[in-house]
Amino acid sequence: MTRIVNRSVPPRAAWQLEQQGLHPLLARLYAARGVTDKAELDYELKALLPPATLTHAGDAARLLADAIEAEARLLIIGDYDCDGATATAVGIRALKLLGADADFLLPDRFKLGYGLSPEIVDLAAEQSPDLIITVDNGIASIEGVERAREHGIATLITDHHLPAATLPAADCIVNPNQPGCAFPSKCMAGVGVMFYVMLALRAELRERGFFAERPEPNFANLLDLVALGTVADVVRLDRNNRILVSQGLQRMRAGQLQPGLAALFKAAGRDAKKATAKDLGFILGPRLNAAGRLADMRLGVECLITDDPARALAIAQQLDALNRERREIEADMQEQALLLLDTLAAADSAPGVALYDDGWHEGVVGILAARLKDKLHRPVFAFARGENGVIKGSGRSIAGLHLRDALDLMAKRVPGLLLRVGGHAMAAGATLRAEDFARFRDLFAAVASELLTPADLTRTLETDGALEGGYYSLTIARLLENEIWGQGFPAPLFMDEFAVEQQRMLKEKHLKLQLRKDGARIEAIQFNFNQQPGATTRLAFRLAINEYMGIETPQLLVEHLE
Repeated sequence: MTRIVNRSVPPRAAWQLEQQGLHPLLARLYAARGVTDKAELDYELKALLPPATLTHAGDAARLLADAIEAEARLLIIGDYDCDGATATAVGIRALKLLGADADFLLPDRFKLGYGLSPEIVDLAAEQSPDLIITVDNGIASIEGVERAREHGIATLITDHHLPAATLPAADCIVNPNQPGCAFPSKCMAGVGVMFYVMLALRAELRERGFFAERPEPNFANLLDLVALGTVADVVRLDRNNRILVSQGLQRMRAGQLQPGLAALFKAAGRDAKKATAKDLGFILGPRLNAAGRLADMRLGVECLITDDPARALAIAQQLDALNRERREIEADMQEQALLLLDTLAAADSAPGVALYDDGWHEGVVGILAARLKDKLHRPVFAFARGENGVIKGSGRSIAGLHLRDALDLMAKRVPGLLLRVGGHAMAAGATLRAEDFARFRDLFAAVASELLTPADLTRTLETDGALEGGYYSLTIARLLENEIWGQGFPAPLFMDEFAVEQQRMLKEKHLKLQLRKDGARIEAIQFNFNQQPGATTRLAFRLAINEYMGIETPQLLVEHLE
């Protein structure tokens, strides 16, 4: 059952936005998303929150500036997802531009797992760094920081994940979500945090006269990487994040992008001059993530830091091939999971679902959980076998259940059940002993039952109502496509009734429609459809551009069909 609701549009806000020069459709859409003044849509760099307002960014800058002046060896330890890869690349590129001796190390997700573990610190110590800098991890690495101290290595934590009650005893921690941080943008991705630290470092070096006899680097050139990591990590696009994404996209469209990103666009058959936020989330992001899921994310970082276009393209083609392999593995796992659900009584009606299969791929369980969450509209954990008798799971949640809080509650109720946890409200990970899976499954269902209401468990589709008749055009499709949409600032979704003139299946799983509305014909497509319409149908859809043999036409992407 899907409940359809229309977003409310405050008429005064919509009127004011239109009076300030916004297109009437955009005025309506932005007013429905809480925008009351056109100034909130100013995405110029000068509108960014100042780096000095991010707690401890100045301390991190002084620590790094001292290290650079002392010619210390710096080692970035990143994460194996797109946010971690772009954050690592931002750090390496920025530090090298400042003349620093900097390198990076990424954990093998299948052997070392996530974060600054004691094991990866031991591996890092073989390179004799003076300072370890974490990106997109570290806020929970109490043992890892202690191990670094034993090795005589200083630590700078840059992260955005939610902290536990106890923080690691690092030399400096920069995290907008740490206690006492008043930085207004709590939802920056790891790459955004690292970018801010690099801005603060440049300002500190400027004060020290560092650029008196050398050029000062323009870190705005790194914003294409920041935009990619921000969108791919599905963090909420508040105004500050929208500025970062907008600035990055502007550079891509102008051809001012890293060779690695240009190569990823080319390998995917996309035009960087037409780059959109959707391209970052659904085209580039998955190709980078495929390296961390199936191989080694060092490959992804190498793609982002090389200045050799030929090498970048060779790596991008490898990443494209890995992504195709990932999709095949995911399709097989999803089929197995649906069969497994069929064998579990009332599994699809349980408030929280946890599944485990011995043959599943550890690098793909996160995507599997996301797909099942979308299908069932339930929080889902999917587990795969790790090493030494443990299983590793990745979870995805729905509105109403904060996944990390649910795991914390489970850990309190059954101490020792969870060997390791981490994550956000909507995505989290957990490691446990294989023999404890049944206990985890039952406890997760019980906790979800307590925390979720019946309304939470009803799928709700928020739409922007009908699209005015004159707006089914390429001009409007381009207008919408070029705006910044994403998590917490959703792309427009319209709802209306149409006459169905023709319908046919493509590749046995997609539904192609020819519709009529007020005398005008328009094409529509629904991917992976599960029901066909009658002579008339009510659709929730996005207005998009279909390009075929060089010809562009407006097309509706159907998300829900009645």
